[in-house]
Amino acid sequence: MQTSLSQTAVSRVIEMAWEDRTPFEAIERLYGLPEKQVIVLMRQQLKRSAFNNWRARVSGRQTKHLKLRPAEIERGYCPSQYKPQGANKR
Repeated sequence: MQTSLSQTAVSRVIEMAWEDRTPFEAIERLYGLPEKQVIVLMRQQLKRSAFNNWRARVSGRQTKHLKLRPAEIERGYCPSQYKPQGANKR
């Protein structure tokens, strides 16, 4: 898959894909990557074991697909989940 995403955008897509409450539709809306392309990106960017863990985690997860998502889930993230830019850099 050829992508014109910056390394920062790729990192954010990976982060969003791991988040339980962020649906694939949100990733597509923000970055133009449908679910199948997110899967390809994750396969390319993650180690095999991490990819397998991610696939097992998101397969069939209701919160990752808007159509399956319960109506009481109104947002895609917890307000405290986002870290300030550069928080993980030393």
